Amino acid sequence: MAPFEALYGRRCRTPLCWYESGENVILGPKIVQETTEKISMIREKMKASQSRQKSYHDKRKKDIEFQEGDHVFLRATGVGRTLKAKKLTSRFIGPYQILERIEKVAYRIALPPSLSNLHDVFHVSQLRKYIADPSHVIESDDIQVKDNLTVETMPLRIEGREVKKLRNKEIASVKVVWGGARSCIIVGVTNWKQVCK
Repeated sequence: MAPFEALYGRRCRTPLCWYESGENVILGPKIVQETTEKISMIREKMKASQSRQKSYHDKRKKDIEFQEGDHVFLRATGVGRTLKAKKLTSRFIGPYQILERIEKVAYRIALPPSLSNLHDVFHVSQLRKYIADPSHVIESDDIQVKDNLTVETMPLRIEGREVKKLRNKEIASVKVVWGGARSCIIVGVTNWKQVCK
C-alpha cells in the first residue's frame, strides 16, 4: 500500500486517471471497517519494520562498561582542537582515570589541570578503553586548552617553497611543519600555506 493511499484512503489521482471521476463514495460502517483494517495493517508493517531495524542495530551494538579506576582515552573532538592539519592529528587523548560512574553511560574522569575548563563527565561513546603497556608513554601535561576550547600550534620550520603560475598570477607557497605543546603528536604535520603579500 502506498503512503498516499494509507493517509487519504484512496489512490493518488494523477492526470492519467482523471477520467475516472465518476466513482461512488463509500459511506457508513463499510468505510469505518476499511479504515480500521488499514490502520491495523499499517501498524503490523511498522512493527515488522522496526523490529528488522532493531535487529540490524543490535548486531553491531556492543555494551561498553568501565569500572572505577580504569584508564580510558578521551575522544579529541570533544576537546575542540583547532589544528592546522586535522587529518594527521590523534583522535583520542589520554589516558585518564575514571573516578566514578554517574549513570549507565556517563562517567566522571580525572582531567589534568590544563583541561580544567572542560566538564569532567563524558558519555561512554566518547571513551575508549586503555590497555596498559609499559612502552606506551603519552605526555599530556603540556596541553594548554584556551577558554574557546582550542589548542595553540606554532610553526616549527619551513621545509620547502614553491611558486605556482595561474594565467597572469604567481602564487608563492611555503611548506610548514607545525608543532605545539604536544610535539609527539603534531610534529611532522605539514601543509602548504600561501605567502601573504
